[in-house]
Amino acid sequence: MDGDLSLDFLRVVEQAAIACAHTMGQGDRHKSDQVAVEAMRREMDSVPIDGTVVIGEGERDEAPMLYIGEKVGLAHHSKDGDGRYPAIDIAVDPLEGTNLCAMGAPNAIAVLAASEKGGLLNAPDLYMEKLVVGPTSKHAVYLDAPVEHNLRAIARSLGRNVKDLVVIVLDRPRHEKLVADIRATGARIRLIGDGDLSAGIAAAVVGSGVHAVMGTGGAPEGVLTAAAMRCLNGEILARLVVSKPEHEERCRAMGISDFKKVYRAEELASGQRIIFAATGVTDGTLMRGVRFFGDGIRTTSLVMQTHPHQVRFIDSIHVNTDTDVKIRF
Repeated sequence: MDGDLSLDFLRVVEQAAIACAHTMGQGDRHKSDQVAVEAMRREMDSVPIDGTVVIGEGERDEAPMLYIGEKVGLAHHSKDGDGRYPAIDIAVDPLEGTNLCAMGAPNAIAVLAASEKGGLLNAPDLYMEKLVVGPTSKHAVYLDAPVEHNLRAIARSLGRNVKDLVVIVLDRPRHEKLVADIRATGARIRLIGDGDLSAGIAAAVVGSGVHAVMGTGGAPEGVLTAAAMRCLNGEILARLVVSKPEHEERCRAMGISDFKKVYRAEELASGQRIIFAATGVTDGTLMRGVRFFGDGIRTTSLVMQTHPHQVRFIDSIHVNTDTDVKIRF
């Protein structure tokens, strides 16, 4: 990854976001996801990389494209691609928050992360316990500590009272006790239907009004969150939920043998050169959703990388080819 691929990956998430934004509010989560996947896969083939999908839409027999192990990029779709392009591992979620997009709810995004080969954990599609915090609190919390201990530690690190904290939790029956424990401390809770990746990013950004994300969610989203934390200097503590023999088999197939290991961001996303790109599909905490107007389309994106260390918010206007286009600011 000697060159700067961030704008190439920006183009990929923008096109995925635009495609599924056309389906916003139509109530068809499968259609929203399908068009996002197709647009991302199509645009990915124009990126000058020798890419391998390590976090994707599932195994090959379950997903027609962007499946785990699929080869993407110009190296596999040009006559002279052999050896010319860098070997890159890719983690994708073409539409994080399919239900959010289908219902027109906030915080749906198109997202990917990239690293040099071997730089992203090839995580099985299992549940994962997660605790996400920002830079100030990253050394104060522990995954196995009681909820009260962690919230008091976060409050101390931020110079706040516990009652001033906002914790995001996925609204699931499995989190009933977690929600009760958080409420017992006096901290405030924001329950969300989907989108714990967006929530994790917000927790690492000062001024977002979010101070932690707690609970169990998807492991692939955990790896993407870790890539974002590497760029934002935040932290994710995470452990795979391995509760069945078939879970163990899936982990071993992906090279994971320690089922009780607590991962940090630098282990889930260990690459030296991480790129993270996301485009808002619907309006969210950090990014506005896709907006269509007569002469074009407007997108808001977040593009981050560790080398050089940059965090960029990019507002793009995709202009129609008509001669009388009017640009609106």
